[in-house]
Amino acid sequence: MRTPHLIETHPHQEWFIGEQTEYDGENDLVGELLSKGDDEDDDPWTPPNHRRGSRRKPRGRLAALSFGAKAVVGILVLAAFLTLADRWALLYAERRAADTLKDRLHLAAAPEVEIDGFPFLTQLADERLDSVKVTVPDVAADRVSLAQVTATATDVRLDTDGPASVRGADVPHLEGDVLLSFADLNRELGASQVTFTGEGHDRVRARGTLPVAGHDLRLRAEARIVRNGERGIATHIGGMRLDIGDLATYRPGARTAQGLHLSRTSVARLAHETRKAKALLSIPSVVRRLGVPDSLVQEALRNESKLTDLIGTPRFLRQAMRLNLIDLALEHPKLLALLGFDPALMDALPRLTRPVLTDQLSLGFRLPEPPSGQVRLRDVRVEKDGIRVRLEGTGLAVGR
Repeated sequence: MRTPHLIETHPHQEWFIGEQTEYDGENDLVGELLSKGDDEDDDPWTPPNHRRGSRRKPRGRLAALSFGAKAVVGILVLAAFLTLADRWALLYAERRAADTLKDRLHLAAAPEVEIDGFPFLTQLADERLDSVKVTVPDVAADRVSLAQVTATATDVRLDTDGPASVRGADVPHLEGDVLLSFADLNRELGASQVTFTGEGHDRVRARGTLPVAGHDLRLRAEARIVRNGERGIATHIGGMRLDIGDLATYRPGARTAQGLHLSRTSVARLAHETRKAKALLSIPSVVRRLGVPDSLVQEALRNESKLTDLIGTPRFLRQAMRLNLIDLALEHPKLLALLGFDPALMDALPRLTRPVLTDQLSLGFRLPEPPSGQVRLRDVRVEKDGIRVRLEGTGLAVGR
């Protein structure tokens, strides 16, 4: 047995030897790993798998539904597309119908057409529409414009060459109404600043001013609205009067109550205007019309007190208001000038006859005759906004 060889070392040298020994051991471990790695160089490299386990891909919501639920969703989507297509076809048909009516009826603007019923495509395939409503604004009718004509046709039969080609339509029956607006009447007939308002169920009141010979006369009149035949309405003008301030009132016509008459206020002023009263009583024809005894007139002309007593009696006031000053205009023009009348106005009033005023205030109109079938106006009623007339038609044809 060999004797171990002792080596003398420095006190710290032993630590370095031990450290070297550990290092040699580590070298042996590294070498072993390297040699092991050389043995595995031939194997293919694969990336490391850090997942703890496999996981399924998430399924969509639609995939999670049952077959029945999927069928319901599909039906709903199909129904939505069909409804959209039906509404698009409806809008297109309404626009084409509006353009056709505008051209056929020579309207200033296209009317508003509303086709009722759902679905529309099945009605079109059946060549029949349940209901069609047409609204036409601003229709010219003689001297006035109809603010609105509304008609609803039912059971309309179409004449087609297929769903995309409609030649015309047969309208067996329609109902609607015609509105004659007071706003339109005031604009179209209000050149004389006359306004129209409703008064009762069949009457219209006219109030305003009418320029005559440089004077603005206050106008009052009433119009009774009646049906004129089957396609028109007429107005019977009554109660027409023109007030010349508080001086006199002019009523056109040939009756005794019509003509130019002093107002109550004007006659009452004669009691304080003796000069005018004496001028009036100095004309024999006027005295005869007043029905005053000649003896009383002579006393009144000589005595101021007697004059005041005479012209202040109620009987004299009534008789003075009945005098038709138009009759005196030609015979005694100076008298009328003394009473305050303008000679130019006196010349113009006789020409302002009842027919002339009636024509200016006429609200009547007449619907045009349709190419086929009949259109009739029924009851007439006066409302707050205007005159409304019920409309009825049968056997009409459109578009041919």
